[in-house]
Amino acid sequence: MDIFSNLAIGFSVSLTATNVGYCFLGALIGTFIGVLPGIGPTVTIALLIPLTYKLHTATAIIMLAGIYYGAQYGGSTTSILVNLPGEASSVVTCLDGYQMARRGRAGPALGISAFGSFIAGTIATFGLALLAPPMADFALKFGSPEYFGLLCFGLIAATFMAQGSMLKSLVMVILGLLVGTVGRDLVTSYPRFVYGIPELEDGIGLVPVIMGLFGVGEILRNMESPLGVRTVYHEHIRGLLPSRKDWRLSIGPILRGSVVGFFAGVLPGGGGGLASYTSYALEKRISKAPQEFGRGAIQGVAGPEASNNAGSQGAFIPLLTLGIPANSVTALLVGALMIHGVQPGPQIISQSPDIFWGVITSMYLGNAILLILNLPLIGMWVRMLRVPYRIMFPVILLFCMIGVYSMNNSIFEIYLLGIFGIIGYFLSKLEFELAPMILAFVLGPMMEDALKQSLLISQGNLMIFVTHPISAFFLGMAFLCILLQLIPFVKKFRALAMKEDS
Repeated sequence: MDIFSNLAIGFSVSLTATNVGYCFLGALIGTFIGVLPGIGPTVTIALLIPLTYKLHTATAIIMLAGIYYGAQYGGSTTSILVNLPGEASSVVTCLDGYQMARRGRAGPALGISAFGSFIAGTIATFGLALLAPPMADFALKFGSPEYFGLLCFGLIAATFMAQGSMLKSLVMVILGLLVGTVGRDLVTSYPRFVYGIPELEDGIGLVPVIMGLFGVGEILRNMESPLGVRTVYHEHIRGLLPSRKDWRLSIGPILRGSVVGFFAGVLPGGGGGLASYTSYALEKRISKAPQEFGRGAIQGVAGPEASNNAGSQGAFIPLLTLGIPANSVTALLVGALMIHGVQPGPQIISQSPDIFWGVITSMYLGNAILLILNLPLIGMWVRMLRVPYRIMFPVILLFCMIGVYSMNNSIFEIYLLGIFGIIGYFLSKLEFELAPMILAFVLGPMMEDALKQSLLISQGNLMIFVTHPISAFFLGMAFLCILLQLIPFVKKFRALAMKEDS
């Protein structure tokens, strides 16, 4: 079956009235939480997962995916008008976008951001449709040893590319693996770390962990320095359509950012943040006037904005074809698929083609919806930026509690929400990144299952991971990532890159 037949299957799913409506809803919510600083797609998706139980799986994932890539669009509005990134991947946009707004060019900055995101999203969606099937065919060769090697490499690579200390990232990975072991053993059904608490025998749920670390933890951090009414450069928003000169300067960065972002999104620990940083550094390096960057260069908006949107959609390749999340948001989408009884991985194309191709084709539709939402409704997004955070955070906290309770109608999970909220607050104060912990928490049970199956096959012989070429390759790459971190030159280069990113 060729790609056009596959796309026809996908459009027959995504263009139904129900799925179009939920795609629009996801894009709208995504833009909304992208515009408002301090919320983010992670906690929003965690909050909405319980509300998708009665939806068809394809419909649920289409809406949740729309929130993810919609947040990349919305984050640029806050970065340009307030100099406050609504989403982590929009940090780089602040550098030149806000300076353009101060010069009275907020309109062209917002316009090129929206058009660049649309072009990059379309290119990335086509790349996803093109590359996902051969990757899934390759993944069919994977057995338990290969999956164990891949998961090890994914976790180590995520810590290597994380900002800040790699040692702290490794600590977070270990913490996530430990939390993932709570509950009954997968093989023997022996209870581990439950301490006589019956609610822990089934393990700790993903939703209270995510909502606690990112939702409650974020609320506690923001309450330290409450945000009042923000200064918004709204009086200069005019001329949203970029001029010919703007397009001439921006089309190259948009196309390069699309490619860079797409492949950065595929990497473990990648996604929009790594993509936008890489694109900005590339454009500054090849520019004939690098001194203009940081002073309102439109290339510094076009490239990163295209890149972070392409990165968010590139992250769906490992998610759908290997069942491996590239970041904390796609980790949630793995959980959402499993809750709906669908195991992400190479079998999803053959077993659930309506879900696989329906989600991919919905991204074409979603990008068009987001272009419509971001340009004509800019006045509404500007007014929303004036809502004080002291009004927002009680509502966010209430919905977090409702979302966690509705999972299993359990008060105990609300206690877990509070516990992980406090843990997330103190970890962030100590400058520990939370994303590696979430990835380890999601991937840990998969790693344990693959390890035990491999050892059962080999009768306890660890050499099975070396004698299988694919497994040996991924374990070798994981070891190389650790080794590189010990080389002084690499450590210095990585520290310099992170300093420039911040």
